[in-house]
Amino acid sequence: MSENQGLTADIIYSRKNSREWTTKSGIRIIKIIGGRSNVFLISDNDRNVLIDTSPGFKSKILLKRLEKLKVRTIDYLILTHSHFDHAANAFMLKERFGARVVIHQSEADYLFSGDSPMPAGTNAFSAWLVRNFSQKLVKIVRYPSCPADILVNDTLNLSLIGINIIHTPGHTTGSLSIIVDQEIALVGDSLFGIFPGSCFPPFANDVTSLIKSWEILLNTGCSLYLPSHGWGRTRLELAENLKSKQA
Repeated sequence: MSENQGLTADIIYSRKNSREWTTKSGIRIIKIIGGRSNVFLISDNDRNVLIDTSPGFKSKILLKRLEKLKVRTIDYLILTHSHFDHAANAFMLKERFGARVVIHQSEADYLFSGDSPMPAGTNAFSAWLVRNFSQKLVKIVRYPSCPADILVNDTLNLSLIGINIIHTPGHTTGSLSIIVDQEIALVGDSLFGIFPGSCFPPFANDVTSLIKSWEILLNTGCSLYLPSHGWGRTRLELAENLKSKQA
């Protein structure tokens, strides 16, 4: 399969500028914050869905970007997991935009407490970081408590806007991925787009579950996978990484 096989012309074109994608049915996916932690807005003009929130220190930038896009209400805020760099601004967004907060049921307590447990390292360096700094970091990155509105178990279908939320554990127990029109997947930390040639995240609590989640993501039929850190990965790139881990 070629890298671009299965991609619509709109997706191929917009992947080059890595800021906005459009599915065949016209749903727009906009990266409104990039760099440290990506935040994506999914919109069909009538409804807005936000994926993750970025760390707390990005709150002003986040609000400015939403204002620039003329976002007045957010129907759903879907958290791929409860870590501080994904969920720290959840309470603020819930209060300001009326967002209904969606998270996996296994991570709702972390969201409510504002705790952000550090996952295990998957390489020598990340394992060293966890060993030496995790206790200090957990205290520093605690964020405002936020109650969840909708809890996901295995799947949740938001058919009004063409979104299917699936459970893709591995990075954390309750990691979620968001499938848009069966074309584009927003995958949180289930894979990374930072390291050349590798999708493998530097942190994951359960590598076996993570690899199984890659299989689940490929089975969705999506052609493009947008992680929370780094650039998008094609279906071919994910398939090749899966094959290398299964060898």
